[in-house]
Amino acid sequence: MSIKKLELESMPIDDLWSFHERISKILAERITSEKQELEERLAVLNRGRNAFGGDLAHSLDSNNKVRRKYPRVFPKYRNPAAPSETWSGRGKQPRWLVAAIKSGRKIDDFRIRDQASAKGRRQRA
Repeated sequence: MSIKKLELESMPIDDLWSFHERISKILAERITSEKQELEERLAVLNRGRNAFGGDLAHSLDSNNKVRRKYPRVFPKYRNPAAPSETWSGRGKQPRWLVAAIKSGRKIDDFRIRDQASAKGRRQRA
């Protein structure tokens, strides 16, 4: 159905308005059906996400194997200048520790020797 520009320009306002209402109704129906189809597709995709108990994008490694959850690692080193800065001994050393080691201090100077936290860890494990 093609309507030429000249035909629209020569139509009376009442006819143009009814034409506008028909087009709006058709567009609303199509948008609703398109939205419903997209929601159904999204529901199918979400079913795949929860098959392994979580988001597949975060729980799969590069070989598409489900990764196991690792236990919480407690801190082993603490920055004396800022007690909230700690390091578990895993991964890259924090900047404060690297700077302290470069200035001549030893890594054991920063080790947490609190017996209460060591006891608590043995009890939790």
